[in-house]
Amino acid sequence: MSTDTVAKPSAAPQKPGRRKLTWPWILLIVAAGLALFSLVRVISGADDLTSVGQVSGALQLAIPIGLAGLGGLWSERAGVVNIGLEGMLVLGTWFGAWAGYQWGPWTGVVVGLLGGALGGLLHAIITVTFNVNHIVSGVAINILAVGFTQYLSNFTFGEAEGGSSKQSPRIDPITDITIPGLSDWLETLQQKHWFLVSDLAGILGGLVTDLSLLTVVAILLVPATWWVLWRTAFGLRLRSCGENPVAAESLGVNVYKYKYIAVTVSGALAGLGGAFLAIVSTGIYQEGQTGGRGYIGLAAMIFGNWMPGGMAMGAGLFGFTDSLKIRGGAENVHALLLLVAILLVLAAAWQLYKKKYVPAVIAAVFSVGFFLWYALTDQVPSQFVDAAPYITTLLVLALSAQRLRMPKADGLPYRKGQGK
Repeated sequence: MSTDTVAKPSAAPQKPGRRKLTWPWILLIVAAGLALFSLVRVISGADDLTSVGQVSGALQLAIPIGLAGLGGLWSERAGVVNIGLEGMLVLGTWFGAWAGYQWGPWTGVVVGLLGGALGGLLHAIITVTFNVNHIVSGVAINILAVGFTQYLSNFTFGEAEGGSSKQSPRIDPITDITIPGLSDWLETLQQKHWFLVSDLAGILGGLVTDLSLLTVVAILLVPATWWVLWRTAFGLRLRSCGENPVAAESLGVNVYKYKYIAVTVSGALAGLGGAFLAIVSTGIYQEGQTGGRGYIGLAAMIFGNWMPGGMAMGAGLFGFTDSLKIRGGAENVHALLLLVAILLVLAAAWQLYKKKYVPAVIAAVFSVGFFLWYALTDQVPSQFVDAAPYITTLLVLALSAQRLRMPKADGLPYRKGQGK
């Protein structure tokens, strides 16, 4: 038989991969989201949704969450789950306030960062060297951090003038930046309440009005993290430890060293977030002021698919919903009902386009429910206002769960030489 007549097996059809978002598509999505917010603002009359004060407040609330999430990203990209972010935030608030009220705010920032790094180093010793379960170690650090700071507060802040066993004396503020002329012009434009134009002016105005220098530093850490982890040989080695540490070791990578560096940096970033809370957000240390932001930062990191940009979006979303209850309260959250209803209509239309009829019907039913809730009420219960940021976080995580991919070796035990 001739070899020409033998049929060659055809290659199996490959599934099309998820298309990567390009910059034009990202800008189009942002513009569509802004237009939707503007539409909801005009219909509901909740003019504070995209005001300068709203955006500025949202940014300030998002920074501690974003720094905690960025810390979690460093740790988990190296393969170590860091549930202890909350405790490292607590250490950052205490050490930042302790040094800040005595030697100035920038000293407080540095010492708060070091306090968080100490918690990260402890987590690395427990999980990397002694191979203890990462979750157990993280929970233990959270508990120890709370007890440790409460003990220290009794004989430091309690004996200081203007302090008590539960709070520190007042800390001097860090310099704020406002771009003269541009800030006033944008605020005036925002107060016109024009469709889309005023909303864009409010967002830009919030970014150039009363902006703390530490806020600028925190924002710059997001692209800096992306560059270090995805554009340097150091970052490639670190991420390889979270994907396949055995293969990384076979190529000469010191896996233990990179895990230690990553988890310590993780704690330092969380500590910086804690220092921001004490020095910038409130100007004072208060017991329990972290309010679970370490856990929310972890949720923001997961929402962002273990990527810096996505994590920043998740932190911004929580900061925005959290600031809604501070400015405008029930009125702003009531306007969100209309926004959710419109988003569910769009989701139902998308599911119909994909011929997924059951999800489309479910989305449509919930959309009608939210429309009726919005139309038949003037405000929402105060309990719902307080819970709105947490409900938003849970909904976003639930809806984005199908596209997530964590580092393959994240949380898995590893011993040096185990691949031999």
